[in-house]
Amino acid sequence: MARILAIDDDEAITDLLSRALVRDGHVVEVVNDPAPVLGLDLSRYDLVLCDVMMPQMDGFELVGRIRCLVDAPILFLTAKVAEEDAVHGLGLGADDYIRKPFGIAELRAKVAAHLRREGRAHTRVLALGDVRLDLGARELFVGGEVVSLTPTEYAVCELLARHRGKVFSRAQIRESALGWASDVGDDTVSMHVSNARAKLRRAGADPIETVWGTGYKWRA
Repeated sequence: MARILAIDDDEAITDLLSRALVRDGHVVEVVNDPAPVLGLDLSRYDLVLCDVMMPQMDGFELVGRIRCLVDAPILFLTAKVAEEDAVHGLGLGADDYIRKPFGIAELRAKVAAHLRREGRAHTRVLALGDVRLDLGARELFVGGEVVSLTPTEYAVCELLARHRGKVFSRAQIRESALGWASDVGDDTVSMHVSNARAKLRRAGADPIETVWGTGYKWRA
């Protein structure tokens, strides 16, 4: 069972989300006005669903303001189909997106995949030079300082670090680390890798290497 926050100004949508996910045993809290979200204890939630096109404050602005307060996957619900919109949202720290109109099966599958990934049991620490991954806490450190990664960025780093030296294609990263449906494009995977690399570089590490025409690897 997970505690899920659903944010959408359309009450029909939040009602649909609630009924679909309660069937899977989750507790769903609904918010139809994005402004009060800023006053919530967001650490209580295991996953957040957020609409993009809302009045007063759109989902992009909201997620940009709360990402640092949410240690859980954030999934956008969006009618915007352009790749640049998805890339923009992922760049703000979202982990995935579901295009409207969506099917209930797709919604439930994506939510389950992200929750399953978050719930994996980890008990070890992976030390790779100045980089250390705490597999239990799902945190990455460089030189003893934690690097603030989104859950998806961390998942990418863990996959590559566990198999350092092995080249992973974007499709393999999507399937092995992210558990996304097949409609997610390579540009989406590249954005998450790029975001993770930028944060690692700012912390003083550059372990992820691009293998042109193939994918990415963690330097051995």
